[in-house]
Amino acid sequence: MKLLHSTPKADGFSMPGEFEPHQGCIMIWPQRPGSWKKDAKDAERAFCAVMEAITKSEPVYLAAGKKVLARAEAFAAQQKEKYRDAIAEGRHFPVFVFEAETDDAWARDVAPTFVRRADGTVRGVDWQFNAWGGLVDGLYFPWEKDYHAARKCCDLFQMDCYDARDFVLEGGSIHSDGEGTILTTEACLLSAGRNPQMSKAEIEQKLLEMLGAEKVIWLPSGIYQDETNEHVDNICAFTKPGEVVLAWTDDPQDPQYELSAACLRVLEQETDAKGRPIRVHKLPIPSKPVCMTAKECAGIGLWDGQPTRTPGERLAASYVNFYFSNGAVVMPAFGGENIKSDQRAAEIMEKLCPERKVITVDARDILTGGGNIHCITQQIPFGKAEQGE
Repeated sequence: MKLLHSTPKADGFSMPGEFEPHQGCIMIWPQRPGSWKKDAKDAERAFCAVMEAITKSEPVYLAAGKKVLARAEAFAAQQKEKYRDAIAEGRHFPVFVFEAETDDAWARDVAPTFVRRADGTVRGVDWQFNAWGGLVDGLYFPWEKDYHAARKCCDLFQMDCYDARDFVLEGGSIHSDGEGTILTTEACLLSAGRNPQMSKAEIEQKLLEMLGAEKVIWLPSGIYQDETNEHVDNICAFTKPGEVVLAWTDDPQDPQYELSAACLRVLEQETDAKGRPIRVHKLPIPSKPVCMTAKECAGIGLWDGQPTRTPGERLAASYVNFYFSNGAVVMPAFGGENIKSDQRAAEIMEKLCPERKVITVDARDILTGGGNIHCITQQIPFGKAEQGE
């Protein structure tokens, strides 16, 4: 790996769209007591279900620390045996395990942002990570292992890496259409714990340079109670150039209503980098708020002597937090009172993405840890590393 101090835009690189064909997916085996209840056993099952869905159309590269490495390797071996014939025939893909220590399992936020050049060369971007707000309103401390995760991934894939550690950013706070347009939220990137020394205009210029983009669309807000300071990947995502899904509710009494309505007003007035109007597809949130139970709270370890969740706490449940695998839309489902909402969301995505299979995964045990399916996955674009340079 060579550490680069130029910018992707200057070098002809840009961030692809997530709906584009790609090499595979990075994930991290969960283990942090302050995030996952019952020694992460429920989270493990949910993560494994996500991996099984993804490997129907692409490989998963799974990072695991020493304490959980054997468990991750056992799952990978089980999948290899279960799908032996399908893998040999190219109808299924393996899980590749590599050892790496991390503080938590949010691969979208701590893995590199990958950028690609027209000749197919892929590089990584290593942002500064400070656990979603550092000492201002970050979610855990220390975060040193997560801070180093991006460069470890670039080493693994033998990709050169842009040094962007002068700028705090997580992968879930940006979304690309692959054609020069970036989505983000003001609530997140203008928060006091990210880059308070920079103006909005300076932050926008940094995004354009480091993502090889031409335009940033700033949405005002994200999902209600999203403790990442409202990442864009929970409220709005490109399904193709010029089209997005937007988390929505028709209930004016729901605190999410005005947040989503404000985003809709922006999107209806905006054009993308190519000058096209943005077509917005509403993707309703669960009809019943998804809240923590006392039993779930009791199963989560303390952080700094304090509980990280409280009974009745509303979680940031959204169907927009899905993952585009090469052949599917891997979507969260929340069950219980929201079975019909789960079905409605899946039907909407089936209509929007007829070329993909919609696979729903029970994501409650990911959501109780603070995130969702998109948060635990990071795509690796098709391309080539710069071997020998």
